[in-house]
Amino acid sequence: MRIRVIGGGLAGPEAALTAARMGCQVDLYEMRAIVDGEPRLTPAHRTTDFGELVCSNSLKSESPNTAPWLLKQEMRRAGSALLRIADETAVPAGHALAVDRVEFSRRIGEAIAAEPLIRVIREEVTRLENDPLGLSDAGVTGLTILATGPLTSDALSREIEHITGSGHLAFYDSISPIVDAESIDMERVYFAARWDKGTADYINCPMDRAEFDRFLDALLAAEAAESKEWEKLDYFEGCLPIEVLARRGRDTLRFGPMKPVGLRDPRTGRTPWAVVQLRKENLRADSYNLVGFQNHLKFGEQARVLRLIPGLENARFLRYGQIHRNTYIQAPALLDENLRLKKAPWLLFAGQLSGVEGYTESIATGLLAGIYAAALARGEEPVPAPRASGMGSLVHYITHADVKDFQPANITFDLLEPLEEELRKRVRDKKERHRLQCERSLAAFDAWWAGMGAETGKEHPAGAKAH
Repeated sequence: MRIRVIGGGLAGPEAALTAARMGCQVDLYEMRAIVDGEPRLTPAHRTTDFGELVCSNSLKSESPNTAPWLLKQEMRRAGSALLRIADETAVPAGHALAVDRVEFSRRIGEAIAAEPLIRVIREEVTRLENDPLGLSDAGVTGLTILATGPLTSDALSREIEHITGSGHLAFYDSISPIVDAESIDMERVYFAARWDKGTADYINCPMDRAEFDRFLDALLAAEAAESKEWEKLDYFEGCLPIEVLARRGRDTLRFGPMKPVGLRDPRTGRTPWAVVQLRKENLRADSYNLVGFQNHLKFGEQARVLRLIPGLENARFLRYGQIHRNTYIQAPALLDENLRLKKAPWLLFAGQLSGVEGYTESIATGLLAGIYAAALARGEEPVPAPRASGMGSLVHYITHADVKDFQPANITFDLLEPLEEELRKRVRDKKERHRLQCERSLAAFDAWWAGMGAETGKEHPAGAKAH
């Protein structure tokens, strides 16, 4: 059986190499090509090479017992082709895994060219047939893995909208910061619902006038993140960055995301001058989202400014705010835990298009999509990566998050299953908790992969490269 993989960034080549390693024939489509001697590129790419790293050359931390390290450890144990190439092309970068981006892409191209089961087709895919595989009549006869990334072409985007349903495709990523719940000074904040209606689910950080003015001045002076020309950040009026709102007048934020009306402080009996509300993340344990605080500031500037908010003086940020050009599906409404489109199970999604953020996360979903597609090609129902593992937690988030508030995610500890309450109380040290979470996650992954090994013929986890 031939598996069609669309997209030659990171997730697509990983999916293709994984499926081929498991004995499947693969057609790998990439729209970037040399046409009449000239390169046909996207606005962001400079080459037609597979796995071109458009922005940073870092695949994040290699420090033991961090969330990015955990994800990469699992990927190594599962035989990730692109992570092996990243290890081979690594350059000095302190605690991070960074690569020589030119050599990285070249080696990926060599690996694809050396795989006889992969056929490369340099053309744009604009149509996704409703059922090209005949699933409804004769079982699985073919599969498609869609991994075209944040710069999916307009024509293919329209086709995705058509097949997933209008309103299930986003082209603009607006992300609010997330803080570690344990780093919030609970003595300075209070729980309340506006007008005391419903349950008091929001943490409210009250500001008096002097505190608000100090925060506003710092926000207005903060340095913006660099914008890429291809991102075309034409902000939606209903989802403006807080710094843009602040420039419209000193009271604009007080009538917007920092509106204090109906949020009387029960400790004083008075309504604050301004309030920052924190909302608990449904599937991100022990973390809170700064409601309406999407922004386009440098990360260091965000930390400096946001720590002026009462209660967040020592905040640990699990994710900083971002606004950038992106294309991704509303995965919680559309995908199952095997990354298949529920309404068209012949179609799998991987990479940023599936709702993950980051290079490593994109490769991880490509790896899983390749594994799942190979199982389907054998006529078997794939066994999803366990919830307790890093990869399983990442997929669990994008397939189970609240659709209304869904935002793409990197791998962080708040996506993993929390430790049992008794153990949390006994182990107060954060690093030790993380070590225990990683230990548990790797054990769950190893058990899953060992079970897969009998079918895939892949190396047992015990033989994987240690880092």
